[in-house]
Amino acid sequence: MKLYSLSAKELMLLIRKKELTKEEIITSFLDRIADVDKDLNAFITVFDKEKIISLINETVEEEISLLKYIPFAIKDNICIQGTRTSCGSKMLENYISPYDATVIKLLKQSKVLFLGKTNMDEFAMGSSTETSYFGKVKNPHNLTKIPGGSSGGSAVAVASGETIFALGSDTGGSIRQPAALCGVVGIKPTYGRVSRYGLVAFASSLDQVGVFARNVYDTSMAMDIICGYDEKDSTSIDVKKEKYSSSIDTLDEQFLKSIKVGLPKEYFISGIQDEVKQKVLFAVKILDKLGVKVEEVSLPHTEYAVATYYLIAPAEASSNLARYDGVKYGYKTDSEKLKKLKIDEKDNNEYSALIDMYRYTRREGFGDEVKRRIMIGTYALSKGYYDAYYGKAQKVRNLITKDFLDVFKKVDFLITPTTPTTAFDLGSKIDNPLQMYLSDIFTIPCNLAGLPGISIPCGFDNDQLPIGLQILAPHFKEKQMLQLSYCIEQELKIKNSSENKYLV
Repeated sequence: MKLYSLSAKELMLLIRKKELTKEEIITSFLDRIADVDKDLNAFITVFDKEKIISLINETVEEEISLLKYIPFAIKDNICIQGTRTSCGSKMLENYISPYDATVIKLLKQSKVLFLGKTNMDEFAMGSSTETSYFGKVKNPHNLTKIPGGSSGGSAVAVASGETIFALGSDTGGSIRQPAALCGVVGIKPTYGRVSRYGLVAFASSLDQVGVFARNVYDTSMAMDIICGYDEKDSTSIDVKKEKYSSSIDTLDEQFLKSIKVGLPKEYFISGIQDEVKQKVLFAVKILDKLGVKVEEVSLPHTEYAVATYYLIAPAEASSNLARYDGVKYGYKTDSEKLKKLKIDEKDNNEYSALIDMYRYTRREGFGDEVKRRIMIGTYALSKGYYDAYYGKAQKVRNLITKDFLDVFKKVDFLITPTTPTTAFDLGSKIDNPLQMYLSDIFTIPCNLAGLPGISIPCGFDNDQLPIGLQILAPHFKEKQMLQLSYCIEQELKIKNSSENKYLV
């Protein structure tokens, strides 16, 4: 039996019937990783069998083990105690985390299987998973295409059956965009719904941990576990914990007839790939036939979202990444190299040597994209430019948020394309940052406003590459968003368009 082709729900049933042991599950998925990951490069670190077993919390009471022995892969910017957390960077190539992230503690309570840490754009800065120090990741639908980013490794691991679930982080679309391009489900919860404690910070006011899975019901089960208030995270919000999976199981037939969906005209712009627009609108037509009310709406400040994001996110990144200086932890430039530097005699003192250590550590430890964002962010925060750039960006962020709050007084959900195009060629935009940044044009506004969002598969283009449909909901309406996603999924019944060794 190919365990990797099963859903989490199907695998759970076999486990509860005691038809599978944890050793058999571990062996099956490690074999799958060994078979396909040499071509996909979805993992930075794959744990061996002994390590996986050692991470299972067998002391937990059986009744709270919701996903017992179900395989998870973890994006390599989420800390697991005693394992490497590299963030896809040379800077943290050998960093071993001394503690567990809160989401990892919650998963350990459910006795899940941690298979390893997935590849990612360096420090989550990228849209194609091509900036990783550990090599680029390839799309399982077509190995010449990008998988999306920055959580490309997690998306690929789920799409290719190397794991059942994967965790990722979403700062400007880094879960939803690769989910769309790889043909899986990816959810970004409301900012503050899931603890960020133990997530290595990129842009603290935007980052959020979320889930990849192959269907909406599986996604809801993982959300059941990772959501909740955490006093260790100052941005965590104490709201009632909900049981998302049971709300899908008991879905009221009148649900669809009771809701209104908005189509933001700013998200169906000229230049969007024809097949993407057609497939999303086809799904909307199905909802209309099922009784959902649909109307066009406007989010007038959407055009400023990308520019706003690329001032706020780099500014926060420049602050967060200042800690990587070769002193506290992480990579430090070789001392022999520093000795060989030609320093003017009058400046040959401890102070200049320290500055050189900082400078060369960061020059060698960070990749080009990280350096680019640090420089942009530092400039935006510098004296004389703060108000003109960062301060103004925060004001526009408030306008973007207000657009969403106003439109959600009229409709219950928004439906948009997740990305303007399907997956593009590896290497085609890596030297054109502006073009790369525009691939997140439909996902960024959600992060700026702190909203929940989800991407679900809605079809394929003419080259058989996946297309994603994005649903946005008001703050803390994940339950209803998952219900609508489930309804669309059941109606569309999207399957992989072609059979090959890399796809489930």
